[in-house]
Amino acid sequence: MDIFQKCFGWDLDKQAMEKGYYPYFQPLDNSEGTEVTVNGRRVLMIGSNNYLGLTTHPKVREAAMKGLVEYGPSCTGSRFLNGTLKIHLELEQRLAAFMGKDDALVFSTGMQTNLGAISSLLDRDSIVVVDKDDHASIVDACRLGLGEMKRFVHNDLDQLDRILAKIPQSKSVMVIVDGVFSMGGDIVDLPKLVSICKKHGSRLYVDDAHSLGILGGGRGTAKHFNLVDDVDLTMGTFSKSFASLGGFVTGQKDVINWIRHTARSFIFSASLPAPNLMAAMAALDIMETEPEHVERLWENTHFMMKGFKELGFNIGGTQTPIIPVIIGEDETCFLFWKELFEKGLYTNPVIAPAVPQGMALLRTSYMATHTREQLERALSIFAEVGRKHGIIH
Repeated sequence: MDIFQKCFGWDLDKQAMEKGYYPYFQPLDNSEGTEVTVNGRRVLMIGSNNYLGLTTHPKVREAAMKGLVEYGPSCTGSRFLNGTLKIHLELEQRLAAFMGKDDALVFSTGMQTNLGAISSLLDRDSIVVVDKDDHASIVDACRLGLGEMKRFVHNDLDQLDRILAKIPQSKSVMVIVDGVFSMGGDIVDLPKLVSICKKHGSRLYVDDAHSLGILGGGRGTAKHFNLVDDVDLTMGTFSKSFASLGGFVTGQKDVINWIRHTARSFIFSASLPAPNLMAAMAALDIMETEPEHVERLWENTHFMMKGFKELGFNIGGTQTPIIPVIIGEDETCFLFWKELFEKGLYTNPVIAPAVPQGMALLRTSYMATHTREQLERALSIFAEVGRKHGIIH
């Protein structure tokens, strides 16, 4: 049988295109943060992970340009060999201090961070236990490692407790969760989770991709709950609040050193280029010295949560700037997305298997740089389309 046969027979994208509501790979002519241009038309962006709006901050852009001029566009090699710059080490030291940990290691992407850090720690005597709503990079990392993976129902920490209780003492165990879950916007119950992990002697790894810049004054989930010393490893990305590209993991020096020397996605990838490093460093400067960005982000978040609820939309259990608007059936969700887009609003439709069947949603997310006028306009468009489709009345 031809291995390509499944490719030739797959046409879900073509079906959606024929119906006029294919929502993915929309080409942006340019991006100015809160508004983007698509096919020459200005659209209000409420579907970005640019939580602090720092992609348009002059200090971040100037830093990226300085990195290009001083170091060029590429390091042309892996960190292991010729690709480590002094600014890699400087950023790692600053990230470790920012996160309250001994050491940090910078990867070229967030996906590579989870793939490398997690898989390098697993062996045949390991069991890793993950939340069913954890990011796909965590699931792939567990598959890549040699250990056994177990999963518990989203946020059901009592089930996690029961799973850990049944694991033999001869096994080494690590629990992995998202700090903020990327689709629902809810925050992990870290105090209860820490208590369960300590009870069973399990190590704890928290993916803070969507927590940094948002929780704990920007320092993430552990800082938010004052549990920095109780989380063994924290992962973060630069592609969201840090307005760049890349990722990192922080923890004890010996553990980070092990990952540095054994993580295949780190050893066998070209290192993060200087423009990205210096942009992330500038974003870190801003987080440390300009707390007003985080404050404005939360003002906008509370405004939108209140607005959606007053209109009658179901936004689930979100606690963060990620606000899902639950629509229901896939086709209704796509039609809803299309009409929002045509009226000048950019959102992200999410369907099964990323969410349960019949729970298709529009993932919206907000920035510190959104103006009140822009947010009011977004709510007005949502209200109009929501009433038309009978989602609200």
